[in-house]
Amino acid sequence: MTDTDNLSRRRFLQATGGAASAAALAGCTGTSDDDDSSGETQKGQDAPDVGSNYLRLINSTMSTLDPVKATDTASGVVIQQVFDALMNYPNGTIDVKGQIAKGYETSEDFTTYTLNLKEGVKFHNGDEVTAQDFVYSWERLAQSDNSRRAYFILDSIGIKHEKKTVTKDGEETEVYKPNSMKVTAKDDYTIEMQLKEPFHATVEMLAYTSFAAVPEGIVGDIKGYEGEMTHKKFSTENPVGAGPFKFDKWESNTEAKVSKFEDYHGSAANVDGVHWNISSNSDAIYNYGIVNQNADMVANEQLPTPKYNPNKVNVEETDSLGRKVGTYGPTKADMEMDYTGFATINAFYIGFNTDSVPKAVRKAAAYALNQQQAVDKVFKGRGESSYHFTPPSIYPGGAPEYTKHAKENYPYGYNEERIDKAKEVMEEAGYGPDNKAKVTFTVYESSSTWPELAKLLRDKLTSAHVDMSVEKAPFSTLLKRGRNGNLQAYSLGWVMDWPAPDNFLQLLYPPRTDTSQSAPVSYLNWADTDAAEKATKAWETVQANPKPTDKAEKARNDAYVQMEEANWEDVALLPTYHRMDERFKYDWVDAPRFGGAGFDRQMFNNVKIGERK
Repeated sequence: MTDTDNLSRRRFLQATGGAASAAALAGCTGTSDDDDSSGETQKGQDAPDVGSNYLRLINSTMSTLDPVKATDTASGVVIQQVFDALMNYPNGTIDVKGQIAKGYETSEDFTTYTLNLKEGVKFHNGDEVTAQDFVYSWERLAQSDNSRRAYFILDSIGIKHEKKTVTKDGEETEVYKPNSMKVTAKDDYTIEMQLKEPFHATVEMLAYTSFAAVPEGIVGDIKGYEGEMTHKKFSTENPVGAGPFKFDKWESNTEAKVSKFEDYHGSAANVDGVHWNISSNSDAIYNYGIVNQNADMVANEQLPTPKYNPNKVNVEETDSLGRKVGTYGPTKADMEMDYTGFATINAFYIGFNTDSVPKAVRKAAAYALNQQQAVDKVFKGRGESSYHFTPPSIYPGGAPEYTKHAKENYPYGYNEERIDKAKEVMEEAGYGPDNKAKVTFTVYESSSTWPELAKLLRDKLTSAHVDMSVEKAPFSTLLKRGRNGNLQAYSLGWVMDWPAPDNFLQLLYPPRTDTSQSAPVSYLNWADTDAAEKATKAWETVQANPKPTDKAEKARNDAYVQMEEANWEDVALLPTYHRMDERFKYDWVDAPRFGGAGFDRQMFNNVKIGERK
């Protein structure tokens, strides 16, 4: 067996010895394909007594309510209601609009932005939002040890800043110098920020909740501030923002609740508040929301695929944005629900820690996986097969070029499985019937589909000398293990932070996959191979051509394709499918349709609740 592709012999022996042999593949778990796994309807948790004008929803396990720390969708859904940023994607469309910002100007070279704030915007504690609050909030994003998105502001947008040299693990490295960013409060309602160089998606990025305003000095986790409260209190008990809802409570794995903020600067909420029932059990979620009708509207994962029947979807129209609108039903409760389906900007994938999983195993998995079969059999058509990490609608040249490039160039079989090639690549690497590679597929507990895909892939790889097992983990635990380098392989999804390929392909920039560094964006540890070098150089080309011009866009587009092909070569990340986002709501709910950014980016102040049936 060869010892190549960033896999040391010492690490490999640790990985294949005893309990350490689990190569974890993170993803989602679920139940069987039966309509009701227990054979009878299970009684779900009763609806909360929060009042008839509360929007009742379901959420999975949350990790934090601090905008600079959150990286999971569950936390982000609640943060979206509590915190406001300068910009926003109204109803999850990708046409960015001002939120706290009332306007902005740029210099001719696109490196200086002057942003003007609305006057009279209030935080939930009664203080007025000023430019200095944003300076503090963005400094937290760049400097705080709690931040998971410092690269958003220091690298992606690239605000000018200084670095300092520190010694870590006996080696000198450069890190951000606190309070050195060129972000200035020119007056109470004017922010000026200076970029190192132009960035084509600056305004779009400012709509991300990591850039949301929090009151200056509320947490003392950066230089110069003692803090009004501990970070734990702010992030779990008393998050203070300027959004349409103010925080009430969050009990981990039980519930979260926000209530209407009467002094909101925008459209005041029509509902009195929002309540989320929190669960990681797909059966409990299904019974709570669908069988017992305790949720006013549910999303894809809350009507789990094993219990979803595509024949119950009746599409009555496709609107100008391509959203499919109609009905779903009858449900288990003999109800008909309003249906909206839309191919939003997302990607779901299998990632491999290349330090721990040999290249031969990664390639075997790519040969064995038939993406179209997975979409049809496992996900019941609720998506599109994926061969690039970049979603079709933002791939260079759009969906037609996405398909053309994949059909002509994908090396592991387009919409087909090639077990013979999987077996061949493993045997060439020294594996055989008496020397199988051991891999553990770790899936997070709230999924209803990835366990089925894991089983499908496991069965296929058996004849290719790969012994795969499956384990489960809470989503927050999975992320923590990933950041610490304790996942050997994993399955996750990525939804847009801004609608451009670099938002997705940053996960394939090798230095940002290093789990020995703080806040890696993916857990691949991809380095020291020719393909990793190609991906690194391609990303550097993207970074060197940041202007919103045709010439720069052409250079970026070429580099995006090079990164996709470099990933194909090493299979650091295995594209699986692009999800069709669906929302099911009862007719007593009046809610705007969501756009390409997804309903996860939608705010609920414009939702209305009628009389429940």
